[in-house]
Amino acid sequence: MASSYGLHSGYFHPTLRKWQGGAGTTIAPHNLMLPIFVVDDEDGIEPISSMPGVLRMGINTMAVFLEPLVAKGLEAVLLFSVTNILKDDTGEIGAKPSNPTVGAIKRIKRDYPDLLVAVDVCLCPYTISGHCGVLKDDGFIDNGRSLIQIVKIAKSFVLAGADVIAPSDMMDGRIKAIKDMLQTLGCMNRVSVMSYSVKFASAFYGPFREAAHSAPAFGDRKRYQLPLASRGLAMRAAKRDEVEGADMLMVKPGLAYLDIVREVKDRHPELPMAIYQVSGEYAMLHHGAAAGAFDLKAIVMETLTAMRRSGADIIITYFTPQLLDWLMEK
Repeated sequence: MASSYGLHSGYFHPTLRKWQGGAGTTIAPHNLMLPIFVVDDEDGIEPISSMPGVLRMGINTMAVFLEPLVAKGLEAVLLFSVTNILKDDTGEIGAKPSNPTVGAIKRIKRDYPDLLVAVDVCLCPYTISGHCGVLKDDGFIDNGRSLIQIVKIAKSFVLAGADVIAPSDMMDGRIKAIKDMLQTLGCMNRVSVMSYSVKFASAFYGPFREAAHSAPAFGDRKRYQLPLASRGLAMRAAKRDEVEGADMLMVKPGLAYLDIVREVKDRHPELPMAIYQVSGEYAMLHHGAAAGAFDLKAIVMETLTAMRRSGADIIITYFTPQLLDWLMEK
């Protein structure tokens, strides 16, 4: 069963059109997407201890940081909110204008209008619980209430000028709910949806939870992120999101799940495939190279080549600044 939504949302932007070209093994700037953590303080700059070289930034710091990267060929970013604004049980603050990511979207579109801006959408940065959805009294997810909040947050990012909405919450039905919202706004031909369609409950996320201040206050996320061995669930999740209208699919984490990337790409060759080289992978390679176990450039290029070989068109990686330099050298 194919999506009932149109195709224009998948190729309205030049970078999106490049992603439609199909997977190979070469690595070019358009294959890379840089994650950025956005904080409330507009001039803020905060190092992340577990991820050397990666920073949390306010919108002014971010704008300066991006300038040389855009000059080197950066084409896409993925924004994450790291806010100290008063949190609540439902993540209501995520849809407020005070969300630092709203300002970041506007600033990037003003200063770098050709840069593709994707925005992560989840409730964990905004809820007291730190979970990715609204919880019932018994601790289980309230999927319906969660979708309402996710759509509200996504809408605020769309109105700020985001090109791509990237829901990472793993709630059932969120792709269709976001697509319905885009249709109501009349934005179907200028906003894409990149689905975190196959997201495993992985230990590789550890450094990210420090970076984004998004660790759950209790329990874990195994009830809504995929079990590590669940090939069948992974295929069902990718199919669900394709049917609901996702313009791109994603597998997360990356290196330990290349078999899943290959199978999802084989089953959905018509959709660009993203892979997230997550915080734990970044830390592992960075610290291993620092300890002399291997050469950083060689190991990063090897792992990214493997990701491209497995079927990934888009690689979300914290190594993007270094990669842009290495690609210029090449």
